[in-house]
Amino acid sequence: MMTKRMLEGVVELSPDGIGFNGQGDKSIQAYNFRVCLTQEEKNKIPFPKPPQYDADRYLLLLRYIQAGFWDALNLQTMMPNGKSDLNNYGGFSSDNIGKNYEWPDDSYEKREEIFQDHVTYNIGMLYFLANDSRVPQDIRDEVSSWGLPKDEFIEIGHWPHQLYIREARRMISDYVMTDHNCLGYSAVDDSIGLASYQMDSHHCRRVVLDGRCVNEGDVQIPISLYPISYRAIRPKEEECTNLLVPVCLSSSHIAYGSIRMEPVFMILGQSAGVAAYLAIKNGVNVQQIPYAKLKAALLYEGQVVEWDPSVEYDPVKEMEKTFGKETKKR
Repeated sequence: MMTKRMLEGVVELSPDGIGFNGQGDKSIQAYNFRVCLTQEEKNKIPFPKPPQYDADRYLLLLRYIQAGFWDALNLQTMMPNGKSDLNNYGGFSSDNIGKNYEWPDDSYEKREEIFQDHVTYNIGMLYFLANDSRVPQDIRDEVSSWGLPKDEFIEIGHWPHQLYIREARRMISDYVMTDHNCLGYSAVDDSIGLASYQMDSHHCRRVVLDGRCVNEGDVQIPISLYPISYRAIRPKEEECTNLLVPVCLSSSHIAYGSIRMEPVFMILGQSAGVAAYLAIKNGVNVQQIPYAKLKAALLYEGQVVEWDPSVEYDPVKEMEKTFGKETKKR
């Protein structure tokens, strides 16, 4: 009797199926490395074969290519000196889907295992695309035209230090930011800054559904600018009185997909710093700072807590500038 074997990275659904609206689970959006690449021959190192390389991890990618799709290297941001910042793009790319669920709550030792698995997966994918004979020659040639820059990350094998941890732990405070805030359905009266990125989640898992392999969890919904509540970065008073959390703030998964951008973290970090100053100066808990006083201090420092409606902002056009309008097909 032939035993069914799932491809690497693909899981079967539980007897309950895909789940229901509002149901929680341990799935979080995938991580990857933002890899610095170059096409400058004098500065280029061919993609190395990682010690734990397993070509079977990319069989689904091979099938994806054989079906006529080639977009795994599509999302590149060109930079000075002939370099590029490579990110995940399309149905199968550098996101190591489903391999990060234990990151938020596990030990540092387990996190190191997850980190190294992502290194192997990402380098291995580039090596596979550049060298595996089953990959069409034109794709191998295209991928081989890129390499790791000799002058970047010299001390660690020319590979970036930082795993792209898009989402991990999130606090639950007196106010939880949700998609209703992002879409303008719910307003807050204690804004400490604005967010503007689309509601964006990378895939969370690959499942078999109706006989097909399906990526689940991707969200890309344009939004307009919206305010973030001060209550979302401070804990419940009964839990802690001298802590502010501008990154792992109180937010739903979907809203966090919008908030999780570095410029927003800088905005929230600045506002948290001002709030901390006021708490110390006035000898009060962070929950007891009058918002009027906090707002005045933020405005004095140049923070923007409300959007000027006379300034035109088109979120759909902003998305198209970054992601284009469609997937490239071979």
